[in-house]
Amino acid sequence: MNSEILVDDGHELFNKGGLNYAVFASDYLQIRYYTLLLIQRSRPKLDERLLLEQQVSEIIKNAVKHGNDCDPAKQVKVWYKFTTAEARLIVEDEGPGFADIEKWNIFNRKRQEYIEKEDFVGLMNYVSWRTKKSDNYDGGNAMFAALEYWNLGVVYSGKRNTVAVGKRFKDDPMEMDGDE
Repeated sequence: MNSEILVDDGHELFNKGGLNYAVFASDYLQIRYYTLLLIQRSRPKLDERLLLEQQVSEIIKNAVKHGNDCDPAKQVKVWYKFTTAEARLIVEDEGPGFADIEKWNIFNRKRQEYIEKEDFVGLMNYVSWRTKKSDNYDGGNAMFAALEYWNLGVVYSGKRNTVAVGKRFKDDPMEMDGDE
């Protein structure tokens, strides 16, 4: 599992070579449709495909909602490729960027420490990541899940308005217990 979100414009996950490209309006009601358009030809196994759909949807939702404030005049740019071996996704919005990545990483480290210690009373302080801009539906769960799912990394650009993620699929379920 990746332990934190990175900020690195030069990271290999930002290489757009061989990726497909799509542009969407920031229409919150169309996020599921956009997701299905992107993954319709994906090739991971069926059980993996549902998780991929969820993860792609969450990243697009973050760009639409947090990046572009659901302004349909703003665009979400997406570069992607999904094969039986690997999934790659880069999503760019027109917003100011995820300013609190370092604070989020600290929060997540503390959260992980309480989970590892099985201190569920202490963990109650780290169940949900919230900022002044959070609404009742925000809590950081998508980013917690993203770090676990995208085993090649979760990386933001220096401007922090573009995220690149990657996942290598494994055929043998026994391999899933190994190092990620």
